[in-house]
Amino acid sequence: MNINPFGHLPDGREVRRIILSGHGLKVNILNYGAIVQDLRLEGHHPSLVLGYEKLNDYLKYSPYFGAIAGRCANRINKGKIELDGRSFQLDPNYLEKHCLHGGSISMGKSLWKIESTSNTAVTLSINVPDGHMGFPGNLKTKVTYSLMPVGTLDITMEAFTDKVTLCNLAHHSYFNLNGTGSILSHRLRVLAEHYNPVDKELIPTGLVKPVANTNFDFRSEKIIADTNHNKKDLETLMNLDHNFCLSQKIMQLRQIASLYSPESGVFMHINTTEPGLQIYTGAKINCPVPGLDKIKMSANCGIAMEPQGWPDSINQPLFPQSILRPEEQYNQHTQYVFTRYK
Repeated sequence: MNINPFGHLPDGREVRRIILSGHGLKVNILNYGAIVQDLRLEGHHPSLVLGYEKLNDYLKYSPYFGAIAGRCANRINKGKIELDGRSFQLDPNYLEKHCLHGGSISMGKSLWKIESTSNTAVTLSINVPDGHMGFPGNLKTKVTYSLMPVGTLDITMEAFTDKVTLCNLAHHSYFNLNGTGSILSHRLRVLAEHYNPVDKELIPTGLVKPVANTNFDFRSEKIIADTNHNKKDLETLMNLDHNFCLSQKIMQLRQIASLYSPESGVFMHINTTEPGLQIYTGAKINCPVPGLDKIKMSANCGIAMEPQGWPDSINQPLFPQSILRPEEQYNQHTQYVFTRYK
């Protein structure tokens, strides 16, 4: 383990990079946004996640590459919530109308404290004040990244509040198991029987629909952009940005999805306690590659697979809720497990 400077925020505060290594993995963690900046698997040279080499590029361009999204991940319709009879207006940072990932200055865009480190683990913490981005309650949060046998990136999250609030955290890495090009040739499996349809602004409609006989049926592994589908089906798959409904409540840690690249031979499976899995195939990624004129990280160059609570649940009474009360503790446990078959 080593810690080194990664740049300075506009107000002069230093951002640090913590490098962990062990069990076949090497990972770089930033204390800005609790970001996974780089992730390497032994025997596979390229990084498995999208990221930047300079802090300023994260500040200017990053669509939450590798960050912890919170205090409430995903979208909240019109940024309006009601808790115990009190109404709150949240920061409308998405389409200037809805709240996304906790607002414009969220956990994923804030400086965290380094609590403890070892060769294979780091714990980061952040205290988000009452009223921040419109949310009630002082929220104390810790995230621990650990490297575990074999090839496992283990993520645990905990949070406490002094007022009833929302808490729904999500790790937001964009994965590319080739290390370059598109993820549309990757093979995806999701162990979900249902999904949440969304409207044109990606807000859940409130419905819970079976995946059977739809383009959202990944219960058996299939190529993300299977050329056997017609043009309409391809457009649906290439613009995937939906929650897959894994359960109606927090569960024991269990396997819920996998991703495989036939090109590189890298296989990833995901274990989590969470009731939902947001999958976004990166259709709107359009980020500059610093130092390479006119070259960009473009559409579908990475896939986000984010265990979390169901989106906009506070406005959907039939969804499992992400409400946290002072007498409760928020806990999430998620693992990304990597192997290589070539």
